[in-house]
Amino acid sequence: MATSSSDIGSRRLDLAGTRDFAVAGAGRARREALSTFNRAWLAEVWRTATGGVRLEGVALAAVGSLGRGDAGPLSDYDLVLLHSERSLPAKELTALADRVWYPIWDAGVRLDHSVRTVTQCRQVAAADLTAAVGMLDLAAVAGDAELVTAARSTVAHDWRGNARKRLPQLVEALGSRHARQGDLAQSIEPELKEAHGGLRDMTVLAALAEAWLADRPHGGVDRAHELLLDVRDAVHVVTGRGRDRLGREDHDAVAALLGFPDADDLLTAVSGAGRLIAYALDGTVRRAGQSQRARTLRVGPRRPQMTPLGHGYFASDGEVVLGSSRLAETDDGMALRAGVVAARAGLPVAPTTLENLASHVPALPEPWPQAARDLLGDLLASGPGLVTVWEGLDQVGVVEQWLPEWAAVRSRPQRNAVHRHTVDRHLVETVVRAAGLVRRTSRPDLLLVAALLHDIGKVRGAHDHSVTGAETTRTVATRWGFPPRDVEVLVTLVREHLTLIELATRRDHQDPATVDAAVEAVGGDREVLELLLALSEADASAAGPLAWTDWRSTLLDQLANAVRARLDAPQPVPASAGPETPAGPGALDPEVAAAVRAGEPRVTVVSGGGSHRLDIVDLDRVGLFADTAGLLAAEGHTVRTAILRTVDGIAIDEWHVESPSGAVPDPERIVRGLARLGRGDRAPLQTLDRRRAHLPRPSRESGIGSPGQARALVVPGASTEATVLEVRAQDRPGLLHELGAALAGAGMSVRSAHIATYAGQTLDTFYLTGADGLPLPPARVAQAVSLVIDTCDGVGPA
Repeated sequence: MATSSSDIGSRRLDLAGTRDFAVAGAGRARREALSTFNRAWLAEVWRTATGGVRLEGVALAAVGSLGRGDAGPLSDYDLVLLHSERSLPAKELTALADRVWYPIWDAGVRLDHSVRTVTQCRQVAAADLTAAVGMLDLAAVAGDAELVTAARSTVAHDWRGNARKRLPQLVEALGSRHARQGDLAQSIEPELKEAHGGLRDMTVLAALAEAWLADRPHGGVDRAHELLLDVRDAVHVVTGRGRDRLGREDHDAVAALLGFPDADDLLTAVSGAGRLIAYALDGTVRRAGQSQRARTLRVGPRRPQMTPLGHGYFASDGEVVLGSSRLAETDDGMALRAGVVAARAGLPVAPTTLENLASHVPALPEPWPQAARDLLGDLLASGPGLVTVWEGLDQVGVVEQWLPEWAAVRSRPQRNAVHRHTVDRHLVETVVRAAGLVRRTSRPDLLLVAALLHDIGKVRGAHDHSVTGAETTRTVATRWGFPPRDVEVLVTLVREHLTLIELATRRDHQDPATVDAAVEAVGGDREVLELLLALSEADASAAGPLAWTDWRSTLLDQLANAVRARLDAPQPVPASAGPETPAGPGALDPEVAAAVRAGEPRVTVVSGGGSHRLDIVDLDRVGLFADTAGLLAAEGHTVRTAILRTVDGIAIDEWHVESPSGAVPDPERIVRGLARLGRGDRAPLQTLDRRRAHLPRPSRESGIGSPGQARALVVPGASTEATVLEVRAQDRPGLLHELGAALAGAGMSVRSAHIATYAGQTLDTFYLTGADGLPLPPARVAQAVSLVIDTCDGVGPA
């Protein structure tokens, strides 16, 4: 060939770029061209290695993507030098292998290679499941093609003959790989090859069909496969590397290359393809298992074991099937009934039954009758079994028949670090979590429907998904036949589903303005409050461990108690009554007050789960907040919330912390540290200073933490007792101490602080007062904003 080994990589990339990636069908043509080039170049390498002499009983064969003909621009080569036992002496065979492998290595191509006889191929396939699946794609490249055909036929024959033994091994290997690599459809940085629903699963589908255990689906699955191959090829082109992971940094470039409007549309398509392949694989594995059991258990004519589940449905061989197809044509609730019985039984609905339901069940009237709403409530309350059943119903279009708005959120990615699922999957997971909380409310049906719809507004172009979702919810709830008052409750729940958790984590629950905002959100209705609390917990716990922690649960409970007290009070608090002086974490015992005034701070630690509450009583002074925050950081604790109060010159502070090391805060150590800091001794902060010294400090010159990264926002009306400031910035060790020190240096007191950190970003809320204990005047507010931004950006005092 004219192409030299030195420019093989460039030539492969050139071939990948010779056709427009965005043109329909271009990917397949591009891969065919690449396959032709790869084989031709390897054939030339073979001719050079053999000196053009035709060798009997020796061949070069390809496996993997090269053997299948779907290799990417920079995919590696997986080659086998096949030989018969008497073809060449061992030294000549080794020399021939070197003459083949070295030019490939010299060309910079990644190579997986082996030298085997047909018998050795059989032995390796028998011992190694992955190798067995790979050798089913064995394809001749050069040399004795009949030898390659014999090897492939032999391996395939063994594969079919040992299917009974290999199938359990294959299922176990699939489970292990999927557990390691995750679900392609639910990843913001999907592993295109190894994840559940990835390219590797397509080879498993083919292997199951090769074993004659089950046919594999085609049509949509093949189109999904082509899409993932196109994305894999685009990743190779934009990165210049043979990678199989679609990283965040490559989203925009890959989307543009493939003609998607934006990266979210790309991820939606990739997620949908992964879901389709995963669903096809799971169903095909079940078919294979059923086929295998039929072979081993058959004694005479086989009669299927049918266990009645009700409503005309039966459990049969691990799936739910419809007893008579005619039932689907006469009852508009049969699809809902299928979901209910299957989810309760923890079984998937058989694909044939799903197709029957999608095609023949009559459309429900609008508005839905009460019976249909009851079935929907039963389905949503079914628990963890809902996830698999809902996926099956969604794959055949039944969910969209009930809820056309579902199409807009199907497979939509979520770039928020706390979320682990796509929008649609998160909605289903929230329903599952809410099903465990239904006993907290007298209207579980409204809780479950709100859980299903709370993020339905996360669609393209939505400015505020809560507002958009509330409008959509009104339409959906009316279509489903809910009475007007229930519709309004559902609209409120969706519109306000983030309100309570945001108030709990960013505001002081003891401030009357915070309680006012919560009461307003629930419309002064105690039942709506309980529904919204349960929805808040279900939403956060379904999002992931970053969104629902012990300290967030504690804060939500504290706010809930304050709101309940307000709603249950016989008389509202008069507007002229003035702010209360809260007692803080505990009553100020005279003996404790005397000890504190004598210079002995008091610290009490209450541990619960992975979080700890520290009640700290000390003489109030400017800088106490900064000193306490610095001391806790030096001790290795992460501050989650601080609620600070002063009674008769004594600070009664409540701190909620988490300890990544698992260590429980030592009260005596903290007492000693606070006492030393109160005397001006900075030694307790030396550990924090050393830790910060080894970290790159933000600076405007370096661009790290550059201007504009930190944000300080005044929240008007959030409190009548203090100026409320929200701070968003890149987190770093001791940042809270630095902020407290900067504010103390300006003579500002931190009355309360609510701290949250996600994925390295901090979201802190400070309640600030002046020396007079009143909210800051405008000029001082501007000074506070400037101080906070400068400190976060690294240009203020350390």
